Amino acid sequence: MKFHKEGYASLFIVLLFSAILIFIARFCFPTFAIAHWFAYLLSAFLTITIVQFFRNPTRIHKQGENLIIAPADGKVVVIEETTENEYFKDKRLQVSIFMSPINVHVNRYPIAGLVSFFKYHPGKFLAAWEPKSSTDNERTTVVVKHAKGTEILFRQIAGALARRIVWYCKEGDKAEQCGEMGFIKFGSRVDLFLPIGTKLNVKIGDVVKGSQSVIGEI
Repeated sequence: MKFHKEGYASLFIVLLFSAILIFIARFCFPTFAIAHWFAYLLSAFLTITIVQFFRNPTRIHKQGENLIIAPADGKVVVIEETTENEYFKDKRLQVSIFMSPINVHVNRYPIAGLVSFFKYHPGKFLAAWEPKSSTDNERTTVVVKHAKGTEILFRQIAGALARRIVWYCKEGDKAEQCGEMGFIKFGSRVDLFLPIGTKLNVKIGDVVKGSQSVIGEI
């Protein structure tokens, strides 16, 4: 188990806050035991929360030339045909994965290929399960073109708690299947837009793991 690099700043802030809180409790209320315990317990809770949120477990990635691998941990909340208006501008099969605050929040490439399109969109912070979050919230759009020519689009979408999207890709980059492409802080969702007729291996309500669960086949 590793600690993800995106969490160092948050961990520093929590540790600094905890040190100040404990200092105030011990030196401003030297005989007030309840204040001491409150400071210790709150500090421990915040530190454990940050450590678990930014954990980056070591995993054996599931890979395959024809496989579409889950780009994130979470629950499948949407499977439907919809019109993708930004890049494809036609009908696509949408699969959405909701990430709760207790999930691992590393985002990974679902297929290998070339990053043929990337765009960052500033936006709102609606709850991630709201239908309009896909088009109104802060988000990124990434398209990876497979060696066979098939293109898959996926979006990192911010939510009510997620206030920062991090990405490590740009157009022209080589995408390695299951390689890290980004991180979303404090819960949100990832949408996949697949060709109509894609054979799916998941259904609504399924819990998937990034880099391990097979979403479908190209």
